[in-house]
Amino acid sequence: MHSKQIRQTFLDFFKERNHKIVPSAPMVIKNDPTLMFTNAGMNQFKDAFLGHQEAIWPRIADTQKCLRVSGKHNDLEDVGKDTYHHTMFEMLGNWSFGDYFKKEAIEWSWELLVDKFGLDKERLYATVFGGDEKEGLARDMESFDFWKQILPEERILFGSKKDNFWEMGDSGPCGPCTEIHYDMRPAEDVVGVPGSSLVNNDHPEVIEIWNNVFMEFNRLASGELVKLPAQHVDTGMGFERLCRAIQGKRSNYDSDVFTPLLDRIAQLTGLQYGVDEKTDIAFRVVADHIRAIAFAISDGQLPSNNKAGYVIRRILRRAVRYGFSFLGMKEPFIFELIDVLSGQFYDVFPDLTAQKDFIAKVVREEENGFLRTLDAGIKKLETYFEGKETGTIAGADAFELYDTFGFPLDLTSLIASENGWMVDEAGFEQAMTKQKERSRAASATEVGDWVELVPNASSAFVGYDVLEADTRMLKYRHVVQKGDAFTQIILEVNPFYAESGGQVGDIGSLTRKVGTTDFNLPIIDCKKENGQHLLITPLAEAEYLGAEVIWKASVDAQNRQSTNANHTSTHLLQAALKMHLGSHIEQKGSLVSPTELRFDFSHPAKVTKEELQKVVATIKQKIAANIPFTEVRYSKLEDAKAAGVTALFGEKYDSLVRQVIFDRGYSAELCGGTHVQSTAAIGQFIILSEGSVSTGVRRITAITGVEAERYIEAKLAELEQVSALLQATTTVETEVQKLLEQNASMAKRLKEAAEQQVAQFIAKVRAEGSDLFLAQLVAFDADQIKNISFSLGKKYPRAIVILGSAVADKPFISVYLGQQIAEAGSLDARVMIKELAKHIQGGGGGQAFYATAGGKNLAGLPDAINAAKQYAQHILQ
Repeated sequence: MHSKQIRQTFLDFFKERNHKIVPSAPMVIKNDPTLMFTNAGMNQFKDAFLGHQEAIWPRIADTQKCLRVSGKHNDLEDVGKDTYHHTMFEMLGNWSFGDYFKKEAIEWSWELLVDKFGLDKERLYATVFGGDEKEGLARDMESFDFWKQILPEERILFGSKKDNFWEMGDSGPCGPCTEIHYDMRPAEDVVGVPGSSLVNNDHPEVIEIWNNVFMEFNRLASGELVKLPAQHVDTGMGFERLCRAIQGKRSNYDSDVFTPLLDRIAQLTGLQYGVDEKTDIAFRVVADHIRAIAFAISDGQLPSNNKAGYVIRRILRRAVRYGFSFLGMKEPFIFELIDVLSGQFYDVFPDLTAQKDFIAKVVREEENGFLRTLDAGIKKLETYFEGKETGTIAGADAFELYDTFGFPLDLTSLIASENGWMVDEAGFEQAMTKQKERSRAASATEVGDWVELVPNASSAFVGYDVLEADTRMLKYRHVVQKGDAFTQIILEVNPFYAESGGQVGDIGSLTRKVGTTDFNLPIIDCKKENGQHLLITPLAEAEYLGAEVIWKASVDAQNRQSTNANHTSTHLLQAALKMHLGSHIEQKGSLVSPTELRFDFSHPAKVTKEELQKVVATIKQKIAANIPFTEVRYSKLEDAKAAGVTALFGEKYDSLVRQVIFDRGYSAELCGGTHVQSTAAIGQFIILSEGSVSTGVRRITAITGVEAERYIEAKLAELEQVSALLQATTTVETEVQKLLEQNASMAKRLKEAAEQQVAQFIAKVRAEGSDLFLAQLVAFDADQIKNISFSLGKKYPRAIVILGSAVADKPFISVYLGQQIAEAGSLDARVMIKELAKHIQGGGGGQAFYATAGGKNLAGLPDAINAAKQYAQHILQ
């Protein structure tokens, strides 16, 4: 299987089991103070696990971009040195929010890995939580018992709290977990040492591939465990490890997830992977790290000197350092891997492809900057090592390398250790503390002085009327804010809207001629400070910022139009909510972006389906009415209030305000944002969700315009597919109802026929005086067969019940031994089922008194029943 096929097989498997397939959340987290990065697939569902909001669907599956390089889950120092740890990785996951629990999760894991992916079941091991006396937590015997129906007990291992009690962080949802491990060693190694002795012992070829977490608790900040309102399932399977296992490779990096990157690195460096271990480690570091860096940038996190940005910069610099030291790369080369990544993930994570040029540019600039200091820093380090075999680098010197050359402490320590030296880390921390104290004492220096290009000129915002303008830069300054470095620019004539009132800032570009070529300065945001609109660019060099130069300022028109549609929709939404829910509705917050709108409002209860339908119907009426946009751009606050406009409670307004009106009798608000020229420009309006944000505050999330059209197209395509499958001649609803009625009738008839068949063969066999019950049943599933077997066994303690059936068009066999037969020990259902399964090209297992097997060859079912009869009769003679 190719990696793309493996990923799709996973998603299709759970889609068939009624899971909603959702897109990955961003890897960089912006709205959760407890996490910088998504480190597990469940992060985006944390509130649902905690019961703070309802899950949109009870069953969900996806592939999630994850990063583990900080906090509790920190794999960075292992990356490259071994073959199975990564910084960024994909986590395939399926979730249940108060729906199914341990039984289904375990059974489906086994079915997918063995039946769909074809992994060798003899090499699979399961671990379950062995309890923790200090926490007052008992062994997870429920999971153990479910595994006993699948695996022999010697391959079910009890694990410690460290290994089998999953926690996202120091606080949050948590619970016992059962991990699935796979033994990938060569056959000769497997014979000599059992895999059970290597599970969770850091063996590079006996590794965890899937973790099923059973969310039962919430860890409070105090450390106390409290029960969650409902039980949930949170699973995570490392995509890279899974591909390695399925493709039969001895390293994650040998699978087709990484080989395209390794091949490209080989082309760029002129070296070959798999020849020298030091070189191989560098290959792996670069191949792994570029994935983390690229996806972080695509999620909006640029490398910087603080928090999340520093983590990304640290990863990139580690890759540059390995390329410099072990691959001989003295010039930027890592950025050239972005095209390879884009080709791998264009259909999975399209944001990467959409931003690949920008990502490559950022990476190249970072490489250039660090390479300039890396060479000088290494030469500085080498002066300490000259003439000495060992020693200690003073803390002050290590800090100088950090402060002057950009060497993080771990990089200095790495290079020192390679030369037999140590670093005075305590001295480094002291120097760092003194520097922070100096910084705090002179915090004003974190914001550079304004560089005036056009003195005494004023700036004008023209973004309500135009999206492009020829303009001059009035001034700029370099800013380091919480470690992030960027440049702020003020224009003389500015069409960019600054982030305000929940509406995001505009993006776009500034362009001008540099010689014969166009120079493009990306504008990634626009913020407001002291009434000034500050354009934000990640580029910090000053050589292109010249006085009296004419720039073309261009707002991204599609981005602005989508934002306008969403902003106007929040106005229509607020008016509709007041109309249908009551005058108590007050806006408590909003987010207006190009892709969606979020509107928070005061309301004591969940908005019912009927109420939402009325709200949506009203908004659609206003859109269809093509109500023109009207504004009173400069209005006295008193006059506006007298006119009955809606104002935000607690908001401080200037004496002059702007009224935004879409039919004064319907929606009139004080607002400084941008809007469509008429409501018809909104197009479609679709509410995606309604839920609780906090006590008494609800949130509606909706989409409009292009996003709504895409959503509708996807739903129509889904409906057309269903209609085609049903071969509908009337409405799909009518056809589905007919199908349900037919299925119910057919199921009833089949059940009656099967029950009659069972009764007939029981009567016949008993008339012959035998305790051997054999039958090939029709339309009975595994649970029904089990019930029949146990019922017969209860009535006849010397019964041997062997039943076969077609379950989902696949053969199924069960062997049940009555109590007297089982206790005698002459027969073992597990041994019998193993022999019978050969006829249907399958396998199975179970317990000594009851075992089952599934297979592929339905035609072999009669042979299996006959063989069972001969086998049992021989034993009973």
